[in-house]
Amino acid sequence: MSGQPVPCSPREVGSLFLFEKLTPEQLGRLCSEGRVEVFQPGPVYTEGDPATCFFVMIEGTVVLSRQVGGDDVEVIRTSQRGVYAGAMQSYLGDRVRQVYNNSMRVTEPTRFFVLPADTFAAVMSEWFPMAVHLLEGLFFGSKSTQAAIGQRERLLALGSLSAGLTHELNNPAAAAVRATSTLRERVAKMRHKLAVIAEGPFSRDALASLIEIQERTAERVAKAPVLSPLEASDREDTLTEWLEDHGIDYGWHLSPTFVQAGLDTDWLEQVAAAVDEEILPGAIGWLNYTIETELLMNEIEDSTTRISHLVDAAKQYSQLDRAPYRVVDVHELLDSTLLMLSAKIGPRIEVVKKYDRTLPQVPGYPAELNQVWTNLVDNAVSAINSAGGEGTLTVRTALDHERVLVEFRDTGPGVPPEIRSRIFDPFFTTKPVGEGTGLGLDISWRIVVNKHHGTLQVESAPGDTRFQVLLPLNGETPDETSAPTTPEEAP
Repeated sequence: MSGQPVPCSPREVGSLFLFEKLTPEQLGRLCSEGRVEVFQPGPVYTEGDPATCFFVMIEGTVVLSRQVGGDDVEVIRTSQRGVYAGAMQSYLGDRVRQVYNNSMRVTEPTRFFVLPADTFAAVMSEWFPMAVHLLEGLFFGSKSTQAAIGQRERLLALGSLSAGLTHELNNPAAAAVRATSTLRERVAKMRHKLAVIAEGPFSRDALASLIEIQERTAERVAKAPVLSPLEASDREDTLTEWLEDHGIDYGWHLSPTFVQAGLDTDWLEQVAAAVDEEILPGAIGWLNYTIETELLMNEIEDSTTRISHLVDAAKQYSQLDRAPYRVVDVHELLDSTLLMLSAKIGPRIEVVKKYDRTLPQVPGYPAELNQVWTNLVDNAVSAINSAGGEGTLTVRTALDHERVLVEFRDTGPGVPPEIRSRIFDPFFTTKPVGEGTGLGLDISWRIVVNKHHGTLQVESAPGDTRFQVLLPLNGETPDETSAPTTPEEAP
């Protein structure tokens, strides 16, 4: 949108704080190469268009806004004389993409001093060469530092996840090794007991009955009920008394295993009725080995299944064997991330999942969304730990109009209002020195807003902090060639 040209006064231009130190000759050049224009209420320029002009407001009211998740979000509204916007990085030339980083409109007739981008770049280089070099160094140095530290943060996160995964894998692996060793010992004893039984005065029918009871006992192990500690203790006492009454002196040693298998005195009465009294101790011992082998095989199965689930979660988390951009179930991503971070979350933090399983799948970059979940969970855990280490992390999903909401809520101390507007700034962190780079939320913001055209926002009060990610369902492929948009570039 073009404005209505009006005469340019060097004195008026020089009264703006941006130009107040310029010489009369410099002000004259600005007026000769620039212009003053009056814009009627409406748009002045649009975000993403080529940045052709640098605007300095002389009088009126301007509104600057940004595109976030398809919505036009107002970031500033001001009537302060001398505020500027537009082609502010034109002095960097072709080294960066020269587009408007925001949209600007006016709400009343507003007068601007307008300087073409080429002229602005030229006068900056001629009049302030040292400042231009410093600004270039600051701009590109900041980008390089941000990229380097961002890479380091990813490596640190990978190291932490690897350590956690190793710890999680070690437990079921060690359990499987222990169970396998014990199982070998029990099978050997079972063979020995079978040999003793075979040499004893067992009739063919008695052996058949004993084997039939063994099969039913093994089946019963798989269906054993879960008892409370008090119920288990009472049943152990009852079984111990029954075994001692039937001449088995080591009943206290057998009863915990029988209770774990779901056996009771009624079952033992069936065993006693099926075999002669003199061979009952041997039969009970043999059934004990049967139960132990079944329990050990269950333990091995549970351990190896746990290892398999961890490996699947690691594959899901890393997305190494998946397409970089695809339609995904956010719940699968959330579950894999929580499993990968379970060691870091620890036993003192309760994780509550409130998933809306009816949600449609979301188009996006799953590996990068996992990085967002990781950063937000890590922040929540740090917040809870800073408040004593005990609390609740609630992960909730819901449908919000045409977007999927993923919310991370923690019971930590909250984000103070005075820093809430800065938490998405790069290098800003409230963590102790050495524990945070200040890029986790900045990277998350870029992934959600830039690559997925979504929204990342925070609501916080003491004991109730919520980071909310809103992802669109429109299926539009994110534009990876668009210029980077960061919170610190917002006016």
